[in-house]
Amino acid sequence: MLSVVITAWNEEKNIARAISSAKTIADEIVVVDTESTDKTAEIAKKLGAKIYGHKNTGIVEPVRNFSISKARGDWILLLDADEEITQPLAKIIKETIKNASADYYRFPRQNTIFGKWIKSNHWWPDYVYRLFKKGSMTWDPTIHSIPYTRGIGHDFLADEEHAIIHHHYDTIFQYVDRLNRYTDHQLDLVQSRGYNFNWIDIIDKPFAEFITQYFSRQGYTQGLHGLALSSLQAFSELVLYLKLWQQSKFVSQEITPAQLENQIGKKSSEWKWWSYQAKIDQANILVKPFLKLLRKLS
Repeated sequence: MLSVVITAWNEEKNIARAISSAKTIADEIVVVDTESTDKTAEIAKKLGAKIYGHKNTGIVEPVRNFSISKARGDWILLLDADEEITQPLAKIIKETIKNASADYYRFPRQNTIFGKWIKSNHWWPDYVYRLFKKGSMTWDPTIHSIPYTRGIGHDFLADEEHAIIHHHYDTIFQYVDRLNRYTDHQLDLVQSRGYNFNWIDIIDKPFAEFITQYFSRQGYTQGLHGLALSSLQAFSELVLYLKLWQQSKFVSQEITPAQLENQIGKKSSEWKWWSYQAKIDQANILVKPFLKLLRKLS
């Protein structure tokens, strides 16, 4: 028996699509509603889902174990309300359960953001734990945590046929709204490590995140979408560390223009290195050695 488990909060625009996509394979569909103020629960109930309530925790991880406990199936498929299962994937899931060689499975996830499937390294294949035998997976309640697993695991191929469709962000408002909620939880993690704010953080942390997203994870291959997302990810880091400053009661720190210029200057060589690396990655085999030499000389 397969139970599809969905945890949702204010997902009236998405919940019907998620449930409908799962109906072809689910023996039951469980929706845990976390104090939605829209018609999420009403829509899910009309579509035949079993509805349970849970307090709103702001993130899904603290609710995962509760949601799983409400399922009767010996196999569980987790689905977020903004995700959907394609027909080819539904067929694969059926066959996987019938001939199971593992206890839990990870799927690649196709993230559609601002109307485009984003294929840079951070967003694809974006493996997620979704299908498992009941009892083989439990969640830590911290944000973006990796579940504890028992038994044998398997990854599906990173291709469209095996991918869950994730309708991630439709608008900038949606991104910034979620960013604000997520950084509150990330702040708890930063504080739990005993980290103390320094003004340099508002330069170094966003810069490091932009370098990672745009260059290291090749966000530049996604054009304007890649630049926008790398910038938003960097902005998220800025907000996080400004919230850490807020926790210190906005303690005053003297900063001179010379200090700021010096800190930014330290980043220029790192920027130049990664800029060359992007050119090297895109160059043909004959040009690569020349570009590497130029990078070394610079």
